[in-house]
Amino acid sequence: MTTATIEVEVASSHSAEKVFKVLCDFDAIAPKVNPSVFKSIETIEGNGAVGTVKLISFGDGVPFTTGKSKVDVVDASNFTYSYTFFEGDVLMGIANSITHSIKITPSANGGSVYKQTVTYNCISDEKPSEEALNFEKAEYEKTFKAMEAYAAAQS
Repeated sequence: MTTATIEVEVASSHSAEKVFKVLCDFDAIAPKVNPSVFKSIETIEGNGAVGTVKLISFGDGVPFTTGKSKVDVVDASNFTYSYTFFEGDVLMGIANSITHSIKITPSANGGSVYKQTVTYNCISDEKPSEEALNFEKAEYEKTFKAMEAYAAAQS
């Protein structure tokens, strides 16, 4: 077994508190701001806390259709959130799971920095291609920026 990892980092002019609040509304906002990636996100078990299971239906802009994820960490005081995909074609037949760890760090200017680490826990030595990893990184950056703009327009 091997792993593949991508790092997403985006600076925000918004506070860590506001960015984390938007992140907690990801299920509702992401399909609105990036429907080519996120068709729908449905909670199928739980209430959003640790242990919650979600079914994500992906849009036409990605090469997979569904994935089930489980919330691993929700820590509002430290602005951290983590979830793991454990089922679906999102695993591309090469991963047992894909873990997403998110940390929002306050910055000196009153804004914050959004950091997301995505780790593919691969079944064998086969990893996602560099092209696939770069595409995923770009889509997460695009989604974050679109969610930030959406939240700013709502305030």
